[in-house]
Amino acid sequence: CSAVDACKSSNGGCSSKAECRRTTPGSRACVCSAGYTGDGIVCLEINPCLVNNGGCDRNAECTQTGPNQAVCNCLKGYSGDGKTCTYISLCSQNNGGCSEFAICNDTELTERTCTCKPNYIGDGFQCRGNIFQELLRNSNTSRFYFHLEALSIRDISSPGPFTLFVPHTDVLNSDPRVKDWIARGVMAQVLRYHVVGCASLLYQDLAAITNATSLHGDLIHISHSQNSLVLNNKAEIILSDAVGTNGVIHVINQILVP
Repeated sequence: CSAVDACKSSNGGCSSKAECRRTTPGSRACVCSAGYTGDGIVCLEINPCLVNNGGCDRNAECTQTGPNQAVCNCLKGYSGDGKTCTYISLCSQNNGGCSEFAICNDTELTERTCTCKPNYIGDGFQCRGNIFQELLRNSNTSRFYFHLEALSIRDISSPGPFTLFVPHTDVLNSDPRVKDWIARGVMAQVLRYHVVGCASLLYQDLAAITNATSLHGDLIHISHSQNSLVLNNKAEIILSDAVGTNGVIHVINQILVP
């Protein structure tokens, strides 16, 4: 007589995900394979994510990849290996996309607000200071700023308001009269002729008037020409309404001469 191997046929009636183990002649035990649970006759795949989030951080997503196997991935707004996830402050990187002159505040996950700092105005993404500061920050107007600095003209750094008509940098660099005005000591008068005090006049405001008085004391005449505003019948406003805390800047394509 020979002992009957209960596991010899059809895995002993055990699950295909189980191991059939001979015990005594004609008997066997069914043991679920690693990664499966059950009585051996029925073996179900273990999903580790169902218990304690699979060992992942509470701010991570557990994803089953196989029997009793899973990966952990930090949720949006967090960084780490999934087992440990740390909140990412939007404001910690590049000031959250806010202006360098703005304060970035994390409000909630993946959200933040941008607020211009004191003495600056704007939407938080673009913040502007006074028009004296803004002249330097824009290449179209920076040459005018350097001429003001060279002559220690600081009128437009005061509270204002002011309206500034700034000849484009290229114009100031190329007009041969500039060197002559500097040599003759009249450049300060020319510069002040480009500033209107006590008023912050936007483009639409200028369109409604015919003249404005400059800090130099002379009038600046304003007229229309082919859907554009022209000063003294020569200088066209080519860029307008750069608003600062103490006034507004308009860029013109010629120098105004008192």
